[in-house]
Amino acid sequence: MILIDAVTKRYPDGTTAVDRLTLEIPDGSITVLVGPSGCGKTTTLRMINRMIDLTEGRITLDGADIRDQPVNALRRSMGYVIQNAGLFPHRTIADNIATVPRLLGWDRRQAKTRALELMERVGLDPALAKRYPYQLSGGQQQRVGVARALAADPPVMLMDEPFSAVDPVVRKGLQDELLRIQAELGKTIVFVTHDIDEAIKLGDMVAVLREGGKLAQYAPPSELLTAPSDPFVEDFLGTDRGVRRLSFFTAAGVELTSLPIVAVDSTAEQLTERTLPALDLGKTPYLLVTDTEGRPLGWADAKLRAAGDTALTPYGHSFTAGRDSLRAALDSAVLSPTGWAVAVDESGRAVGVAAQETIAAAIRDAHAERPVLLPSQVAEPDGDGGPAGTAAEDAAVPVRPDGAGA
Repeated sequence: MILIDAVTKRYPDGTTAVDRLTLEIPDGSITVLVGPSGCGKTTTLRMINRMIDLTEGRITLDGADIRDQPVNALRRSMGYVIQNAGLFPHRTIADNIATVPRLLGWDRRQAKTRALELMERVGLDPALAKRYPYQLSGGQQQRVGVARALAADPPVMLMDEPFSAVDPVVRKGLQDELLRIQAELGKTIVFVTHDIDEAIKLGDMVAVLREGGKLAQYAPPSELLTAPSDPFVEDFLGTDRGVRRLSFFTAAGVELTSLPIVAVDSTAEQLTERTLPALDLGKTPYLLVTDTEGRPLGWADAKLRAAGDTALTPYGHSFTAGRDSLRAALDSAVLSPTGWAVAVDESGRAVGVAAQETIAAAIRDAHAERPVLLPSQVAEPDGDGGPAGTAAEDAAVPVRPDGAGA
């Protein structure tokens, strides 16, 4: 465990970057530091590996004060990932990844083997090992940065806005990759970001800092969205925090119907005699047409389809039944031109559809089972801004925003 105990960083000109910050960062989890510019996120991160020296307080790693350790040994015991990867441009990808193992005395062959293993782990083709950073895309370079941080198998990883310089699609892929790697390796990760959506998706715990390095709230993401501690946190979370909170409710309770699902090779006779009589065309005037393997192709007007019309309307996007969240299901319904969400299984085959009204009922049921807590119902944080009490913890639902179990 990393303990940040009443830590202050004050510069010679009198500027206080971090002000009596206290955090307990649990082992094997991702703790995210988030907040506006000037709130001390990066300063806090760099004090953990002594790239910046603290002014007051102390930081301990498994009970040992970090100032009692040789600074080079401390830094080599922690992986460090920054924006734009920070790779050595004159070294190959394999040599970049092998940097810390070589500094620790590993022989060249052992370090190269480790580099190739890690390239596969972070989703990089080993054929890229002999290339140089400029020959890779931004997303590939960030993966190299993560691999380099993992090279010596450090128990702690520090990540300073590592995905902020890439486009949203690549960023989502890198976030998913980090969660996959973390599920396999269970590192203690301290992650800095200014993006609240990224914090909620990645964090097991989220520390919201206000300007001047003061802790505003420290809590699991679901609790943060349920009961922000004050107007500053509420404003920082944004006006759509209710929708974000749906990320922590599973869509398993959404009632699905398979009646409107038909295969692309269904005949007009089959539709007229079997499918249409089973539907209430006033409520369900559309059919979801799938390919012969059951994967959705698009929506069709039920009566026109039975009359031989083959036109299809795109279905938007689907959600995975039993895995995704209520937020994903609601998003699927809202973006569907028919107002119906399409549910698929892990192989992408359609298993049912759900109307917006059905998803709304599931949302009401989820809230009834785990009601939103008012601030007065949540135990007050301790004097150091520690986590709130057990009432809010009991309200949390063990579903990550990526759909996986927490």
